[in-house]
Amino acid sequence: MSRTTQNAQGGGPGPSGTAPDASLTHGLKQRHLSMIALGGVIGAGLFVGSGAGIAAAGPSIVVAYAVSGLLVMLVMRMLGEMSAAYPSSGSFSAHAERAVGPWAGFTAGWAFWVLLCTAVGLEGIAAAKIMTGWLPGTPEWAWVALFMVVFCAANLAAVRNFGEFEFWFAALKVGAIALFLILGVLAITGVLPGTDSPGLTHLTGEGGFLPNGGEGLVIGLLASVFAYGGLETVTIAAAESQDPVRGVASAVRTAMWRIALFYIGSMAVIVTLVPWNSEAVVEKGPYVATLDHLGIPGAGPLMNVVVLVALLSAMNANVYGASRIAYSLVERGQGPRALGRVSGGVPRIAVLASSVFGFGCVLLSYWRPEDVFPWLLNMIGAVILVVWIFIAVSQLRLRRQLEREAPDRLAVRMWAFPVLTWVALAGMLAIFVLMAREPDTRVQLYATGGMTLFLAAVGYARQRVRTARAGV
Repeated sequence: MSRTTQNAQGGGPGPSGTAPDASLTHGLKQRHLSMIALGGVIGAGLFVGSGAGIAAAGPSIVVAYAVSGLLVMLVMRMLGEMSAAYPSSGSFSAHAERAVGPWAGFTAGWAFWVLLCTAVGLEGIAAAKIMTGWLPGTPEWAWVALFMVVFCAANLAAVRNFGEFEFWFAALKVGAIALFLILGVLAITGVLPGTDSPGLTHLTGEGGFLPNGGEGLVIGLLASVFAYGGLETVTIAAAESQDPVRGVASAVRTAMWRIALFYIGSMAVIVTLVPWNSEAVVEKGPYVATLDHLGIPGAGPLMNVVVLVALLSAMNANVYGASRIAYSLVERGQGPRALGRVSGGVPRIAVLASSVFGFGCVLLSYWRPEDVFPWLLNMIGAVILVVWIFIAVSQLRLRRQLEREAPDRLAVRMWAFPVLTWVALAGMLAIFVLMAREPDTRVQLYATGGMTLFLAAVGYARQRVRTARAGV
């Protein structure tokens, strides 16, 4: 094993054999990590993007979210196993370097960094649109700039600031979803005052459970897969928690019921209560449409507040995640040294660079909306699947190594290893095939593939140069 691979966590091994990042502080408490894990499941994609999936798949969107949810559970279990054994702010990037080689860590890390920074800009634009709806005449770019400054400042300060922001953001999101599910179940059972139980009318009527056939289900499946983005943040944050191993283990072990309850449960409530082909599902969003259908007063403004919080939470988490991924890459010799400078336990240059890149994406949406900005969006379209493949391949290799060399580190174990790991890999490849079949996602697949191959080539070239220098 090369020296680079041995130190893939950025810092020497500690007493327990793990190698958490030595320069970062451990300012995240267990309550922070628990709520980050909980809130990370409730991303902006759930509130903002699920309407298009419902419009395409109809009631079968529940099946789509269940299938993609099972895949995500397997990925999180694999990632949790590795992150509990080797806590690192580099998360899957550090694991890929340890398991496959420096080129793999370079590719996965920088691809994810681009994804997170671009997502920061997209979430800022979406949040600004809500603000300009409340305050007409105010410029969108000014709101985005304000949000960027706030979250950049929060992340430049101690890591506990990020933890506090996410704790309260997550608490509001969890509370809103829980209230929505309670009201929905009461309405479905006919207990909610002023409502009658719809029974199976909306599930079997209007074209049936599969109104657009298998093609609609495929589109809904592809939409649901990318709605789960954001779950990886908890394994990045774990490296700065007071007890990384316990934090990761707890978060991963409860992932199943959180995904089932928040995603699959809310989709089931929506399509049971509201006709899937209602224009309001896309125009207003499925949650607002459902609450309006139930006659809940002030539903629209209330859900807009929740969506705004979800978007701001995602911005905050993505600035944090991007800065820590960049820091870890630099610590492993995979990026510009300036990004690895730590002050007050925070990689502040990495925070600034990630925020500036994100705001640059916002400016491109105004300056080059017809060519450069769409190209950028297509380029990150399938990055999360690329990352998941690196996670699965890394887990296959590291699990065997851990069983031989350090079985005591296996605080979290992948279910039915290696069978379910191979099942997950097959599922990811099947999604790639489905993306290639759909015109809208085919372009994303090609653009992401091009970026991944470019990064892999650069990473491999750097690896060869470093190996040659070490051999001299």
